[in-house]
Amino acid sequence: MKYFTILSVLVLTVFMVASCNKTDNFITDQGAKLSFSLDTLRFDTVFTSLGSATRSFKVYNEYDQPIRITKVRIEGNTGSVFRMNVDGYAAAEVESVEIWPKDSIYIFVEVTINPDQPVSASPFVVEDKILFETNGNDQVIHLEAWGQNAVYLPSRFNKGVPVEYSCDNGEWVWDDPRPYVLYGEIFIDECLLRIPAGTKIYVHGGIAQNDQFGVFNDGILYIQSNARIQIDGTLDNPVVIQGDRLEEDFGEQSAQWYGIFLGKGSTGNSINYTTIKNSTFCLFVDSLAQVDLNNSQFYNTASSALITYHSTVDAKNCLFYNNGSNSVELRFGGAYDFEHCTLANFGTDNAALAMTNWACLVQDENGNCLESGQYPLQFSMINSIVTGSRRDHIIFSDINNRDLPNTFVVSMRNCITRVDDLLTTTQQGLYSDFFQTICFNCINPQSDDPLFADRSENDYHLDTLSIAIDKGLNLTGIPLDLEGNPRVNAPDLGCFEYQY
Repeated sequence: MKYFTILSVLVLTVFMVASCNKTDNFITDQGAKLSFSLDTLRFDTVFTSLGSATRSFKVYNEYDQPIRITKVRIEGNTGSVFRMNVDGYAAAEVESVEIWPKDSIYIFVEVTINPDQPVSASPFVVEDKILFETNGNDQVIHLEAWGQNAVYLPSRFNKGVPVEYSCDNGEWVWDDPRPYVLYGEIFIDECLLRIPAGTKIYVHGGIAQNDQFGVFNDGILYIQSNARIQIDGTLDNPVVIQGDRLEEDFGEQSAQWYGIFLGKGSTGNSINYTTIKNSTFCLFVDSLAQVDLNNSQFYNTASSALITYHSTVDAKNCLFYNNGSNSVELRFGGAYDFEHCTLANFGTDNAALAMTNWACLVQDENGNCLESGQYPLQFSMINSIVTGSRRDHIIFSDINNRDLPNTFVVSMRNCITRVDDLLTTTQQGLYSDFFQTICFNCINPQSDDPLFADRSENDYHLDTLSIAIDKGLNLTGIPLDLEGNPRVNAPDLGCFEYQY
């Protein structure tokens, strides 16, 4: 018994010493980091009714010493649809999680989705984070799930990844009654992409990086050279393309996604009764591409609403507004025809309309242009409004300074636009004859002239005393305004006809 007691004391002492050594041996280096089996935990289930799904990942300690995680928590905490179990402990926040040398633990995550909730409560893409705090440094695992019963293109694995679709010169129709959610970069090739009336398209953005675009805002629809897009919205059933964040705080926020590209040489494109908004830009029309824009709205962009590059654009009854750069920017020449359009860019020092017949082709490391190219510009605008906060609502940049008139041809009739510096100081007074030889029967408005109903609320209907009322030419082919109201014998300027 005496020997057993002594042995027991010795064993207990050794155990206590070992325990103390194990505790004291935890890594305390702030540079020590955990390793994970993934960086984003995605739930690919598209729920058609209330349901749950569970996924897991592993957390590794790759060191020769034990490591203690101070805290693991779901960032959304009580407001999150995600729940986790950390090495057997189920909670939104778990403290003092220990991982022994060269060992790992599992973390199980469950999500519960009710797709019947409104999008404001259950977004198309539900996102949260699991935060890890270890020795004062923070690491994160992203969580993603589909929150609505929608068509998700191309798939859950394609954030920041370009995916090409082809239909062998056939037709791909987005006619599913569910909304479409674009996730990543979608390239259309050898295909007519047709979007019927009433289709709702939501684009998931966010910072992404790949070899093709570098670091960029994700969410791209790219129509390649051998493809075209036909959007067939109607007055009663327009097509809407916007970001997928529909919570109140995001309703009018720009740069939620990147934009739509019409690639080099893509022709036969048409966009009718469509709203494109809340993007970096709405539409980029590349070299020699062509598009018809009818009865459509382009707004809430971090950059321009429409950017072109020696292409062909025909725009009728269109509204462009609230843009972080020039609302409509026509680069490197091209052929353009605008009728009954409203371009309004307030609250910024950028213009509503800018056009050039040249582009810099080679730059040095400081951004200085070493080689430029030029392409003829043909621009026509009738019965339109071009306005904003700037002294000059229009910017001209003619590389030949009007010495070669056929390379920079601008014709405007019965329009409202303000130019000031353009008449005198800009480009040494080259455009002092603007209202005599370029803009015929146009109005150069004063700051107190009534024009819009309430531009502070982005209401670009005409004021009761608007100077745009009855100032237009009768044009064939545009009998109705953007909202389907008939235009009278002396039509109003812009996309809206005043309603008495």
